[in-house]
Amino acid sequence: MSSSSPASGLAPSADAAPLSLCAREPHVPADRLVAEMVPPPRFDAVRFGTYIPDPDQPSQTEAVRVLDGFAAGLGGAPGGGSGRRRLFGFGKPAKPAPAGPRGVYLDGGYGVGKTHLLASLWHATPAEPALKAFGTFVELTNLVGALGFQQTVRTLSGHRLLCIDEFELDDPGDTVLVSTLLGKLVEAGVALAATSNTLPGKLGEGRFASADFLREIQGLSAHFRALRIDGEDYRHRGLPEAPPPYTDELVTKTAYATEGASLDGFADLLEHLAKVHPSRYGALTDGLAAVCLTGVRPVPDQSTALRLVVLADRLYDREVPVLASGLPFDQLFSEEMLKGGYRKKYFRAISRLTALARDAGRLTGAP
Repeated sequence: MSSSSPASGLAPSADAAPLSLCAREPHVPADRLVAEMVPPPRFDAVRFGTYIPDPDQPSQTEAVRVLDGFAAGLGGAPGGGSGRRRLFGFGKPAKPAPAGPRGVYLDGGYGVGKTHLLASLWHATPAEPALKAFGTFVELTNLVGALGFQQTVRTLSGHRLLCIDEFELDDPGDTVLVSTLLGKLVEAGVALAATSNTLPGKLGEGRFASADFLREIQGLSAHFRALRIDGEDYRHRGLPEAPPPYTDELVTKTAYATEGASLDGFADLLEHLAKVHPSRYGALTDGLAAVCLTGVRPVPDQSTALRLVVLADRLYDREVPVLASGLPFDQLFSEEMLKGGYRKKYFRAISRLTALARDAGRLTGAP
């Protein structure tokens, strides 16, 4: 997303007051929630041809081959449609879905390009965008929360493909909810593709999570073919070092000088996020060129932290730079949080906010 360069001296202008996230209370219609289930902007241009396999990792080349064939096999009538050809088999729509694999699970560590491949599968599938859905596990659970379970089933049953990035295995209740949903969609003829995180206690205990994934989704495991994607595991590189925060004055001046920027106190934003359903966090960031925050401090509790994780994901998807004062982003979460069951989410949020903070440096005019 483009943004204007800061004016000389970063002088505030009374005619260009910044926006405020806290002043936004978006109401998102159900059809928009579904329509926005597409690969995020940073994956708009990815394709199988833009994925460069490591020549020392033949599983990466094999994954591209298998996924390309999987996409090609998703032609014909949509799931639940009136066409005679069903996904992965033939039969009348009223009959039970065939028992063979109807989905793929991309199994590998950080940095091997699982999301790149998942988005490439979405782009390569021969169907209109309205018949394909792509979202994270959190976005899918938020969709159920916004629409209700039965309406979500009805809405997605006509799709040809559902891609789920970062299928989360750390919340048993949500895992059961989504597994039940996917069972209904499989019965309707929807093809599935997924990546996942690791279970609590498994970080550093092995690079792959396919056994965990297939066990947790229980009755759905027979519908997935696991594709192992070997490669360097970025978990062993540690957290990136967050850039030092700026002063309140510089953050404020930059917000005034940057067209389309928002300016909020960090504590105020955390309080506001509790009033907005997470399914609307994408709409909350509509049209923003930058997010400017003053007074960043440790997140007080886990519920607040998880909401911030969702916002960080939406900002990262949209490539919105984040300029902040207070503490650096690698001090957002307590040691207890970083050792708990949701630690992988917190590590991801730190990594993504750190990347966005680096992007924001250009707004200040600093070299």
